[in-house]
Amino acid sequence: MTAPAGASEAPVLGRLSALDRFLPLWIGAAMTFGLALGRLIPDLNDWLDTVKIGSVSLPIAIGLLVMMYPVLAKVRYSQIGAVATDHKLMGMSLVLNWLIGPALMFALAWLMLPDLPSYRTGLIIIGLARCIAMVLIWNDLACGDREAAAVLVALNSVFQIVAYAVLGYFYLELLPRWLGLGTAALDVSMWDIAKIVLVFLGIPLAAGYLTRRWGERTRGIEWYETRFLPKIGPWALYGLLFTVVVLFALQGETITAQPLDVARIALPLLVYFGLMWVISFALGLRLGLAYEKNTTVAFTAASNNFELAIAVAIGVFGVTSGEALAGVVGPLIEVPVLVGLVYVALWARGRFYASG
Repeated sequence: MTAPAGASEAPVLGRLSALDRFLPLWIGAAMTFGLALGRLIPDLNDWLDTVKIGSVSLPIAIGLLVMMYPVLAKVRYSQIGAVATDHKLMGMSLVLNWLIGPALMFALAWLMLPDLPSYRTGLIIIGLARCIAMVLIWNDLACGDREAAAVLVALNSVFQIVAYAVLGYFYLELLPRWLGLGTAALDVSMWDIAKIVLVFLGIPLAAGYLTRRWGERTRGIEWYETRFLPKIGPWALYGLLFTVVVLFALQGETITAQPLDVARIALPLLVYFGLMWVISFALGLRLGLAYEKNTTVAFTAASNNFELAIAVAIGVFGVTSGEALAGVVGPLIEVPVLVGLVYVALWARGRFYASG
């Protein structure tokens, strides 16, 4: 977070910078600005999408890397070992991310989009892609455990490489066949998934780790924590806002041209993000997790890896497919919903935790 140091007893919102406090307003302005750009400059879409990393537009990739670097530079890597041995935390995250999350999205997709198979498939693809990027922003804004977030993101990355294609076969072909429903094929290799993980997690993770090692060794921990981190902290939100502008600029014409389709896709996504967060947070309360770790698990479970979902949808079904449109709508709904859940988390800290 970019809040100034000190006055820990002050209300949380009172300690936030203007950038943090009015983040929903900035997000809304970024969405509007991106939509306007996409509509006013017809060739902007083609220009932004000319250069890609895999199937992800280069401007989006740059925005994501800028967004993630400051958060990963804040992680105290020396404390990660203790988090990795927390079996309750790890087990809870695995169950929520790889059992409950995909199953919930599968159920919502079939219940709410029974007549739109391409959009339904796109939603299931989103549900299988567990978050490795933006969750670090939401967790940081909600005062979650940064070290736990880094470990859980790394855990999701490993499982994503190994399990994504298998789960895709299960939820798109095997389970629908057992239930007498329509099926779809998902042809994606482990290397395709690994490339996305290596770029969007590996690069900022390495940069954040090396920056902390350099800062602590050359200038000391106090300088690094109190002088350096506050300077780079706001860049995480600058990167987020830039990414939102580019996303909406790329899809502005599609969104405005097919508003009813976008609304049909958005509804199950809204339910999914809200339910996953509430289920996760309530389970953490039940199991006695501290607020910081409980918040981390909840945001990790409720977020998705839209870079991977979009790349898979475009690579398998084509850039003009309904599956690709569903993949694009995913982050457009996730960003404002998860920003709202940051405020819910801060409220829940005061309501359910004495230290709040």
